Amino acid sequence: MGDTELATQVSPELEQKAAQRAKDKAGPTRWDLDIAVFMFAVLIIVIILLFQGISLEITAPVAIVGLALCWLVGSRRGKQLYHRYYEEELKKLELESYKAPEGKLEETIEEKVQKALRDRWR
Repeated sequence: MGDTELATQVSPELEQKAAQRAKDKAGPTRWDLDIAVFMFAVLIIVIILLFQGISLEITAPVAIVGLALCWLVGSRRGKQLYHRYYEEELKKLELESYKAPEGKLEETIEEKVQKALRDRWR
């Protein structure tokens, strides 16, 4: 089922809720261990270049390119995770919306049983 088919079947409130949950999940996960290791590698390369006496005209572009690559890879990963989490949340919310009336029925039966037990003990 494609994004458009799923979006047409789900109400806008559920879509908005799913988008917010997906954004909350995908935000911190895009900066994972791989990107942290890559950032340390860039830092080590820059430090080595500076200690070797390489001019700042060469070292600065290396640092900028390294940081730009970290940001690019992180944002790409974040987008991929967002889309995956969005689909999962839409499916989860859609299933919850179908199960909600049954849950309310069970709650009312449970409440009736509890009330009957309270009345019996009085």
